[in-house]
Amino acid sequence: MVDGEKLTAKQAVALREELAELEGPRRTEVVAAIKKAREFGDLSENFEYHAAKNEQGLLEARIRTLRARLDGAEIVEDASADEVGVGSVVDIEGDGGQKMTVEISAVGGAGTVSPTSPLGTALLGKKLGDTVDVEAPKGAWRATIANIH
Repeated sequence: MVDGEKLTAKQAVALREELAELEGPRRTEVVAAIKKAREFGDLSENFEYHAAKNEQGLLEARIRTLRARLDGAEIVEDASADEVGVGSVVDIEGDGGQKMTVEISAVGGAGTVSPTSPLGTALLGKKLGDTVDVEAPKGAWRATIANIH
């Protein structure tokens, strides 16, 4: 987690909802699975028990990560249509004519780019019509901002 990670209120709500789901129903399911697996006997050779304990470890790690992100988050205003910010949905067009729509989001998911990624960093603070240079690991490229919404 990056201290002061920028999230919109909507993004923070999404993380809080995920946290509530993990701490409530998901945690209850995992505890029940561990209890049921213990009933099968010898724990040293009990695949169900070890799988359930592994799932519990992954679940608790995700809960810790979400809590840390939310505790250290800086809630920012929703982005405007004038300038790219966290929460903006941006249509860009590459030099070769390829088009892409991305959302600047620290939460992640399909169609999102992190504000700290090469593309996110290049877009933040830019305006409609601006051309940005993206220094990506697989090579530099250039894109123009076609729309901000």
